[in-house]
Amino acid sequence: MTLPKKIISLLVFVTLAFGASAWGGLVTSLSKEPWYSTIIKPTFNPPDWIFAPVWIILYLAMSVAIWLIWINPNRSEKVIYIYFIHLFINGSWSLFFFGLHLILVSLIIIAVIIFLVSWLIKLYYPINKLSSFLMIPYLMWLSYAFVLNFYIFTLN
Repeated sequence: MTLPKKIISLLVFVTLAFGASAWGGLVTSLSKEPWYSTIIKPTFNPPDWIFAPVWIILYLAMSVAIWLIWINPNRSEKVIYIYFIHLFINGSWSLFFFGLHLILVSLIIIAVIIFLVSWLIKLYYPINKLSSFLMIPYLMWLSYAFVLNFYIFTLN
């Protein structure tokens, strides 16, 4: 694969990841308030401003991770499909949590995302170890989000 094609493919993966983010962000901006301000949140709920920078870093890392798989001659189409399924489900979380206020369904969605990301980490490792490592902060954030979502569910 030539360098221009590599750069274009990286830009495509970044665009698709941030597209999923934009979809979730649109739903959040339209549906978050006043509902989110009225629900009970745990004391370890982070301030709203922290979410954007964390997700920007995570979406960039997951984009680079899948791109490194994409440009690897040993890649597997299965891995690419699982990544995009995960990305679609990731984008749907905001719809269920902020849009529909279905906290339990959102918790289940995060559990599914955690499963898929764990699977991706395992699938990435033999193809590109860096890809695998780039997904670990994302898995950690998802685990924190799961606990946060669980507490919001139990408190409300």
